[in-house]
Amino acid sequence: MIPDRLAFIDLETTGANPVRDRITEIGIVEVDGDQVTTWNSLVNPERPIPAFIQQLTGINNAMVADAPTFAEVAEALAERLQGRLFIAHNARFDYGFIKNEYQRLGQRFHADVLCTVRLSRKLFPEYPKHNLDSLIVRHHLHTGDRHRALADADLIWQFWRMLKRDRGDDALAGAIQLQLTRPTLPPHLDPVLIDDLPDSPGVYLLYGENDALLYVGKSINLRKRVLSHFAADTREYKEMRLAQEVRRIDWHETVGELGALLLESRLIKESLPIHNRRLRRASDLCAWQLREAAPGDFRPQLVSGRDADFGRSNELFGLFSSKREATNTLRKIAEAYALCPTVLGLEKPVQVGRACFAHQVGKCKGACIGKEPIGVHSARMMAALAKLKLQAWPYPGAIGVVERNDFLDEEDVHVVDGWRFLGTAKCEADIHELLSRPVDAQFDMDTYKLLKSHMTKGKLAIRQF
Repeated sequence: MIPDRLAFIDLETTGANPVRDRITEIGIVEVDGDQVTTWNSLVNPERPIPAFIQQLTGINNAMVADAPTFAEVAEALAERLQGRLFIAHNARFDYGFIKNEYQRLGQRFHADVLCTVRLSRKLFPEYPKHNLDSLIVRHHLHTGDRHRALADADLIWQFWRMLKRDRGDDALAGAIQLQLTRPTLPPHLDPVLIDDLPDSPGVYLLYGENDALLYVGKSINLRKRVLSHFAADTREYKEMRLAQEVRRIDWHETVGELGALLLESRLIKESLPIHNRRLRRASDLCAWQLREAAPGDFRPQLVSGRDADFGRSNELFGLFSSKREATNTLRKIAEAYALCPTVLGLEKPVQVGRACFAHQVGKCKGACIGKEPIGVHSARMMAALAKLKLQAWPYPGAIGVVERNDFLDEEDVHVVDGWRFLGTAKCEADIHELLSRPVDAQFDMDTYKLLKSHMTKGKLAIRQF
């Protein structure tokens, strides 16, 4: 069944961040069965409107100078939206702004939300684009003042009428029901949580009885990932157990994926959540380091973080979480490249001048008895180890890895020194504070791999301090 009390809503704002930015205009098309009314108002955002936003919307600072603030229209707006289905294009954006404006006033706003982007994707899956400009062209919608609130709200109303006409009430009702079916949360969690969860990247923390930390996870969409833990159709024992145990959820938003990955790794290693295993800190990190026993004769020696700076030392190969893992890896390399296990230090020589067992069975080229020159053996060993070589820190000191979200006009600066993550800065003062601390962070294998992977892609700006 299609609801008959509807509010097609569009907002203009000072930016894309619902926490930091503010509303400059509200436009609503109210539908009660066959009766249609409209309402719109400029809103004084109580801060300057950026120049590019003024150019996009046509709303300038002079136009909103004498307009009411959101606090002054809040009661009238609440009355108009009360009991209506909240319909918007990319609805989480508009709903997030309205919710945050009421939150600043110490009030809670809640409505059933329907997104026409998702409706379009569901009912027109054959098309790749579903933004409002694409809908205008595709469905011959009549445009007014594009990027003004009431005109864009009317476009959404036109799109709705087209859906009823071209797709029929049954198909539309089914698509609506699919969106409005709310996820089932465990009984100990507040249902309002569903509306509070952001669609942004970040890290979430699940707590159990006595506020024990159960699990730390990350996602580029916190809302979608957290709710997936409680999906009714899950069959995984771990997810079912987690859903039964969770009592509280907290989260930290980040600008992008790298920030979420770094924060997740740090929180897991610091807090040791009950259900996390994969990213726990390896306390016995080690690596192979080549030492020159004689001119041209290089031998691998196992070193720990106490013996070498994994972040800056050259000629290190690894990393390994234990001596056993390091030894097993070197043994496999020896077998694959016919290297001598005795020369590598994996086996003790049975007798001076006697070939090792591997040579006797044709798996060593004879470096142990001088049949293969030791310099040649060393060169082959270096080539075999090349893929395991640690990249030494390529900067003279600390740097900032800049991760930016242009849509939200936000950036995080991840401060790193010697592949050690020192923290994330939001401003210059944060950077100064992080750089002024002693660098006591331990070298971490997961952090090294994350940073190396993202930095070598060349998509993130680097600031040298």
